[in-house]
Amino acid sequence: MTRGKNQHVVKHPDGWAVKGAGNSKATKVTDTQKEAIERAEQIARNQQSDTKVHGRDGKIRAGNSYGNDPYPPKDTK
Repeated sequence: MTRGKNQHVVKHPDGWAVKGAGNSKATKVTDTQKEAIERAEQIARNQQSDTKVHGRDGKIRAGNSYGNDPYPPKDTK
């Protein structure tokens, strides 16, 4: 199965946006970052890709992988 684009959650003039990697337009704009993260996770699960959550400063502060991670965590919690 082909993997989709990674989903980025970024600050937007109208709140927070979900953007596919390399896209100039937002897939979805929400009022809160939490809503944008939830939407990005849904898309990433469907496309077996990753999420990248950016802070207000634009730097990536969190993320998650929903595809085939070549470097899965080794801890067993």
